[in-house]
Amino acid sequence: MYNLNSELKTKISQINQLLSLKYERVFSKDRQKIRDFIEKNVGQIKRMEKLDQEKLHQIHEKGGIVGVDGSNNRIGGGYPHYIELFQGLAKSTAKKDEPIYKTHIYTPLVSEEKENLLEEGDRIIEEKKDKMLANIELEAALESISLKPHGIIMDGGLIRYNIYAGDKWQDLRGICEDKDITLFGVIKDIKTSIIGDKLMEGDANIKEILYDRELLFGVLDYGEMILIRDDANRKEPQGYASVFLRSSLQPSVIGMDIIDSQSDRLEDMANLVFTLTPENSRGVPLWLDIVDKEVKISDDIMKSLFETYMDRGIYERFFVSERVKR
Repeated sequence: MYNLNSELKTKISQINQLLSLKYERVFSKDRQKIRDFIEKNVGQIKRMEKLDQEKLHQIHEKGGIVGVDGSNNRIGGGYPHYIELFQGLAKSTAKKDEPIYKTHIYTPLVSEEKENLLEEGDRIIEEKKDKMLANIELEAALESISLKPHGIIMDGGLIRYNIYAGDKWQDLRGICEDKDITLFGVIKDIKTSIIGDKLMEGDANIKEILYDRELLFGVLDYGEMILIRDDANRKEPQGYASVFLRSSLQPSVIGMDIIDSQSDRLEDMANLVFTLTPENSRGVPLWLDIVDKEVKISDDIMKSLFETYMDRGIYERFFVSERVKR
């Protein structure tokens, strides 16, 4: 065990050194220079505003905001002896007692689609999961139109819905445009490299991808946002306008997308997100956090569901792994 620990310590130190070397040219720049670079090459840094009670009341009277999120959990062992539950939830701030749940259950054992793990691999299986989640979230969002909301806030970037569930996404987008419902998404864990790409263009010594999450750490003040210019935003040709914002006291930032036909509302929705986010939180609007907690399918819930509604013999034969029996 001592030798294993020593090896792990060495490998962690090596990763630390590699990351330090990768980012040293950027991290050595002072904060103001990075901010100046962003304003010149990426977009305007601007302060957000907290909405007052009157504006929040107006949004409520117009139908409130629907938060949409999805969750999945699985029980069992390796392929194909597992079963996975997917759940989507759309919940309105104005009609809290009318949550809309959508569910889907999947197991390769009864799938109509023939699968071959050796041919498909983990990446394909993960992609199927992403498609199921995107579809079930959009189903919940589409049904929430009946609640007549002022806006719909999706958990995550909007581009993934177009990738994984294009037809349903176009349906939702079209209905929101027709009914004047603002459609936007909040991205808790940004994975873009917009600033890094611009840095690479201007510095031949930077040869590796640098991601916005780490580049923006501590760069924005609390309550600031970056309105990403269309020419810098890779999502813009695909129909979205975007912003980075620091909505809490945490030094990290989150992202936000809005459909391009409603890009004139980008600042207003950023201000709404800022208003709905507690300053000591991780930067996510409180309502979206509430939806996230209510849609989650815990391990205890999974176990209880299958022990209650599935024959014990089938449950143990197909979905209780040897690891659990130890």
